[in-house]
Amino acid sequence: MQDPLSRIAALRRPRLLVDAARFGVDLYDRSTALPRLIGPAARGPAQAAVALLEREGDIEARRRAGTADYRPARHVEIMVALMGEARLLRRGGVS
Repeated sequence: MQDPLSRIAALRRPRLLVDAARFGVDLYDRSTALPRLIGPAARGPAQAAVALLEREGDIEARRRAGTADYRPARHVEIMVALMGEARLLRRGGVS
């Protein structure tokens, strides 16, 4: 299995989605975002990234299938969190 940073780097998503997430990543606050997106359990950046990757994969499948329950705003939220956790992993810590 690949490490979370490699998995994040391998994601190929529409440019508009990635650009939207980039606008939000500077305001990313893991203390409020993570409980809402993946649950209340305290997690390190690697564990959080893996959980976020699983959620993002589900949302991406909905996007590709064109299902009615796909929510672009939720997809952007997950992508912002992934980018934020990737930053923490690269820095080697948790803020």
